[in-house]
Amino acid sequence: MTLHPAFLTQPLAHRALHDKAAGRPENSRAAIRAAISAGYGIEIDLQPAADGVAMVFHDYGLQRLTGETGPVKGRTAAELSNIVLSGGDEGIPTLAEVLELVGGRVPLLIEIKDQDGAMGPDVGPLETAAAELLRSYSGPLAVMSFNPHSIAAFSKAAPDICVGLTTSAYDAQDWQLLPAARRDALRLIPDFDALNAQFISHEAKDLDSPRVAELKARNVPILCWTIRSLEAETQARRVADNVTFEGYLSPLPA
Repeated sequence: MTLHPAFLTQPLAHRALHDKAAGRPENSRAAIRAAISAGYGIEIDLQPAADGVAMVFHDYGLQRLTGETGPVKGRTAAELSNIVLSGGDEGIPTLAEVLELVGGRVPLLIEIKDQDGAMGPDVGPLETAAAELLRSYSGPLAVMSFNPHSIAAFSKAAPDICVGLTTSAYDAQDWQLLPAARRDALRLIPDFDALNAQFISHEAKDLDSPRVAELKARNVPILCWTIRSLEAETQARRVADNVTFEGYLSPLPA
């Protein structure tokens, strides 16, 4: 089980090919359709509904991306599906709907958002719900999370699906809610081998990290997040094998 080679050749549209001004909010069906049409890979995020359904949505709360407030997990999947994403005309999609929409046509990178609150072990339901859907999916697919416990739980439920870790410098100012000891531990990516992870997607500003260099020397695929200009992409590709991008159009392979 290794990362599908398409993840190293097709740039990954961050939260799909979103452009709110064009009516394509992040993680929306419209943004996903646009990415497919352009030939980009797609990165999406998962949060749970109140009834356990895996929803494609980045934030824990509704307020930034919709006209509603409160936690995503406080609404059922049916309720969330009827909440229109700001800047678009469609509701929040379920993972099942997105899988049908993508249909294996482009690489699909799925990030499971931490449900523990401190990257700890209080996880499992969202990972299991995602695994139940993804076990029958055909096409280039990989799953990642900042929380190593999430990857352990997902792999237990779907051992044949490629997994990796979303990784970071874990600077205090960017991770104020995460305990310092946990930041210090995660910064070293200590769980990579134990999880049988096949790649990392690392914070772009920290690609010169010695730990990233160590993994790269072992031929571990290095993805990165989030690139917002061609100049930044050129810089990132000195280390990274591929980029997760937004706000511009990353060059596609010839």
